[in-house]
Amino acid sequence: QVQLVESGGGLVQAGGSLTLFCAASGRTLSSVIMGWFRQAPGKEREFVGYSMRRGTTIYSDSVKGRFTISRDNDKNTVYLQMNSLKPEDTAVYYCAAETSATVSRRPEAYDYWGQGTQVTVSS
Repeated sequence: QVQLVESGGGLVQAGGSLTLFCAASGRTLSSVIMGWFRQAPGKEREFVGYSMRRGTTIYSDSVKGRFTISRDNDKNTVYLQMNSLKPEDTAVYYCAAETSATVSRRPEAYDYWGQGTQVTVSS
């Protein structure tokens, strides 16, 4: 069992930055793949990026170069640093844990999810 709690969302102007936090309990993050997803109203949940167990990261084309995923295994926390935010980045952001060590961009592959945190980017 893994419990995930996101925080750090809020309202920011276009071009601004925001950092999201995902605190985990129940299992050490060093043993799982951590993903970030987002879901805008009326749209499907979208892959943002993931961090493999040793820290290798992969991003969607829409956020590559602007977003950075990092993890602090000692604090059992994963971060999503978001820079140069655009109005189209507005969504509820979720962190998720994938425990079978199979990297995937599909939400269905992830076993545990946080409750989500709202990010709103104004133009």
